[in-house]
Amino acid sequence: MSAQSTLENTLKEILRVVKPLREDWTTRLQIIDELRGAVESVESLRGATVEPFGSFVSDLFTRWGDLDVSIEFSNGSFVSPYGKKQKQRLLGDVTRAMRQKGGWRRYQLIPNARVPILKVESNLRNVSCDISIDNLKCQMKSRLLFWISEIDTRFRDMVLLVKEWAKAHNINNPKFGTFNSYSLTLLVVFHFQTCAPAIFPPLKDIYPGNLIDDLKGTFHLSRGDLIFFTNWPLIISNLWKFE
Repeated sequence: MSAQSTLENTLKEILRVVKPLREDWTTRLQIIDELRGAVESVESLRGATVEPFGSFVSDLFTRWGDLDVSIEFSNGSFVSPYGKKQKQRLLGDVTRAMRQKGGWRRYQLIPNARVPILKVESNLRNVSCDISIDNLKCQMKSRLLFWISEIDTRFRDMVLLVKEWAKAHNINNPKFGTFNSYSLTLLVVFHFQTCAPAIFPPLKDIYPGNLIDDLKGTFHLSRGDLIFFTNWPLIISNLWKFE
């Protein structure tokens, strides 16, 4: 067997192990539903929605990936009506509601981060969750990466492999000055844009519109399928112009 065949088989085996199964999707959807139940039980959180983002929404997560969730009050507005202190207070309310409901452990509130975060771990398969308030910007990034991944299926595989490579070399933790998952994903995007022949065009050619103006609808998850706003057909047509 040639070295190239050995490498190819090894990469395929890594992907087989790390790619999420149906139950991994189901577990995360159940966790989101449980968090919605906790949020709906709190008076100060009335009217808020629970929106996942990150690698789960972009379909770039591994079986052991964290779940990022934003509790939204902004109703599609790019600018949050809440300041940092208010977000800290709201995350405290979320913590108390989740403790009362049960099903969670290892609560860690990080109030002084650039974006205040509540870190918890679900009893369902020990999935770690990062909860923030009005994090529309990250939701936008997640959806854009999902659209990009639809251009070529190799992109998703490459991102998963690069994440595992970074983890194996201990360069996947921004707390220690290394890469976060988003940075690693952008490196893969750049590689797909600069290889010869190029697989991806410049991002402005993939989405020529104003993303902030267009992302004013809502989305939800149903049986693992991502359902976006009404101009999705236009997005698809833009994605495939590069073929």
